[in-house]
Amino acid sequence: MEQHDLIDFVVDVMAAMKLRYFITDSTATIYYGEPRFTNDVDIVVDLPANKVMEFCGTFPPGRFYVSPDAARDAINRKSQFNIIEPATGLKADIIVPAQDDFNRSRFARIRRLNLASGRNAWFASAEDVIIKKMLFYRGGGSEKHLRDIVGVLRVCGENLDRAYIARWSAVLAVEDIWIKVCHGAADDRK
Repeated sequence: MEQHDLIDFVVDVMAAMKLRYFITDSTATIYYGEPRFTNDVDIVVDLPANKVMEFCGTFPPGRFYVSPDAARDAINRKSQFNIIEPATGLKADIIVPAQDDFNRSRFARIRRLNLASGRNAWFASAEDVIIKKMLFYRGGGSEKHLRDIVGVLRVCGENLDRAYIARWSAVLAVEDIWIKVCHGAADDRK
């Protein structure tokens, strides 16, 4: 199994169960920006507690590891749990979002995009990917998040809704990072 096969499998589960979802973080950054290696796929899923056993049961135990207890805990704490294919080490991080204004906005802005396999899947908007990358940078300081943002800015350029990014960066207290990234991207164009 390749990473795109795992994405296809998980997306098919979401469609079959009629779950709202979107692909985000590194996988979306690569889609909108510049290629780089990532060993997992991050998917935000609106997973109700009463669907946990059905959801986990769609991943055959001999082929995948997924813990219903971890899924329930993620629902309760608004965090994440993993689906792992032990044979390859491939992993999908299933992120259960908080029910807040930012996540409602992210779900409202999802985009239907083509996967490598030719299938379609829901992705976070490029703007929301940038905002989340700024939050990750604030949380851990890894320069890879800034590089990812700059890559999206380079590829998407003027097609980005910069006012949306600026508004949410102020609300989420990452405005200083947005200003830093914008100045850096401007310097790169000189």
